Amino acid sequence: MKKYTSRLLAVVAVAAISVHSIANSSEMASKEKISGGESVNMPVTDLKYFDTGIGKHSGVGTLHAAPGFGDLSNGAHGTFVKMPAGFESKIHTHTGEYYAVVISGVGVNLIPGGEEVPLPVGSYWSQKGGERHITKCISQNECIFFINQTVKFDDFADDDHG
Repeated sequence: MKKYTSRLLAVVAVAAISVHSIANSSEMASKEKISGGESVNMPVTDLKYFDTGIGKHSGVGTLHAAPGFGDLSNGAHGTFVKMPAGFESKIHTHTGEYYAVVISGVGVNLIPGGEEVPLPVGSYWSQKGGERHITKCISQNECIFFINQTVKFDDFADDDHG
């Protein structure tokens, strides 16, 4: 019985060490995927905004975007989005989930028929991929949001689905 107990303890110890090693190597691999570049400091004056063309029929202007990291048209990214004061998107969806923080202005993000919750500077929201929603800038000045997404950005208005 003593010999059996010793073997069992040895097997458990080897299994525990293996699990620990696998967990550490997975954690290191994840960090390598996330990191991989030098640290960056980017003053707001260095942001290069471009016209996305989204909202060209809004009556108040289009959305403009500036990359923080990555490329919104090709994959994972963190992007600053300027939304004109008074802008209200059409009902739309995105393929992938995104996370947003309000940098300036007061925004609203809601599902059609949902409650409008004003989101002032410092507020956060997440938007599930494939879920119909509306995004607005309800302040008198433009809104700036920072969005983070693990996939490329897309935007499908309800009328785009035919």
